[in-house]
Amino acid sequence: MAEFKEISPNASAVAKLDNWLRNRFPTAFDAYRVHMSEYYAPKNFNFWYFFGSLALLVLVIQIVTGIFLVMNYKPDAALAFASVEYIMREVPWGWLIRYMHSTGASAFFIVVYMHMFKAMMYGGYRKPRELVWIFGCLIFLMLMAEAFFGYLLPWGQMSYWGAQVIVNLFSAIPFVGPDLALLIRGDYVVSDATLNRFFSFHVIAIPLVLLGLVVAHLFALHDVGSNNPDGIDIKAKDYPKDAAGHPVDGIPFHPYYTVHDLVGVSVFLMVFSAIIFFAPEMGGYFLEANNFIPADPLKTPLHIAPVWYFTPFYSMLRATTEVMVNVFTAIVALAGAVTLIKGRLSAAGKIATLVAAVVAILLLRSLDAKFWGVVVMGGAVIVLFFLPWLDASPVRSLRYRPGWHKAVYGVFVAYFLVLGYLGIQPPSPGGTLVAQVGTVYYFGFFLLMPWWSRMGAFKPVPDRITFAH
Repeated sequence: MAEFKEISPNASAVAKLDNWLRNRFPTAFDAYRVHMSEYYAPKNFNFWYFFGSLALLVLVIQIVTGIFLVMNYKPDAALAFASVEYIMREVPWGWLIRYMHSTGASAFFIVVYMHMFKAMMYGGYRKPRELVWIFGCLIFLMLMAEAFFGYLLPWGQMSYWGAQVIVNLFSAIPFVGPDLALLIRGDYVVSDATLNRFFSFHVIAIPLVLLGLVVAHLFALHDVGSNNPDGIDIKAKDYPKDAAGHPVDGIPFHPYYTVHDLVGVSVFLMVFSAIIFFAPEMGGYFLEANNFIPADPLKTPLHIAPVWYFTPFYSMLRATTEVMVNVFTAIVALAGAVTLIKGRLSAAGKIATLVAAVVAILLLRSLDAKFWGVVVMGGAVIVLFFLPWLDASPVRSLRYRPGWHKAVYGVFVAYFLVLGYLGIQPPSPGGTLVAQVGTVYYFGFFLLMPWWSRMGAFKPVPDRITFAH
């Protein structure tokens, strides 16, 4: 048993309470010390470093509003839509809670996308932060699952038919696809059984996993230290330290960055509130008009599309036609030929490369384009997990890379936004062609990164982080 620390009988009541708590719950105070007051972060954080704390704020908003929504929501196919209308019209402040939750879903993806892009710009996934990045990608994957399961719950037309389309995609998987789709739906069509399954995953299972991953993400980050815009590791053994052993270019997270983050939180809450009170549907991007119509299994909407945060990946799915499969086949054949001719491989390596290329081409030609669309859509997320090992650049931060690297990243962002826009629009020949080019660029950006990321003239990285008030 730990020895209790004594305090003067003349101490103030606040000091006595503090001492009483410290003696009985020292773990909490140790955690505060390790992760807040004595956690030293680089002093050159900029605008991009708001989004991590904002993601945590939105997670809290979603959990709290979700608890209040569940109090009045009915996970029943015959009552779900009416219960949402009841929340909107009859429950005191129910409309506000519902709009906070629906707007929070979009806000969550906005801040997470920005947070991930910040890591890509400044090399936040590079050694020794690979596990931090992997936990972040798992959070992103769970967030997508949470949003997908929650999207069905209002039981509107777009909820119903969007879920029908996405679940049916699993049936394209050879051998196990039809059974897997049946398992997910719990029936042969999206029905009451599906609603109950999705409700249980959305309210209980996924949030528990999400919270665990967030804690793991933060602990892993604080163990290795935060990255910064210069990509210089201030926790490195040879980095200059002060008399107390702290990095000379680090400052305590609290109070400096808690106050810093409050600025971002204040601006975010103003924008968030403006959307909730003046444009909660955001022109149909956050809440589609079709979702204010009760689900009708006998009436299909003219155009079925997921919510905007899924549409870049949905565009890749739609872009994977027979023509696109032919393009993939040509790319695999070309990559195999270049590797055999230019690659410095042994005889066994060349044989293995040839066999792999032939097998890949045979699979591409024998399986349906719908299946490869599912593979492309899933692969677009899975490839993110391998980013720490794909990037071969000698420097972390984009600041010290060649100028054309910035252009490569800029085109990547532009295509991602274009893919998102095209996923909302009805399919067209021109749109499909643009989406196909964007899909090839997306995968080329990552899969060719081991080569292009180390090309060009790199700027010298300073010994210490740069900072100007």
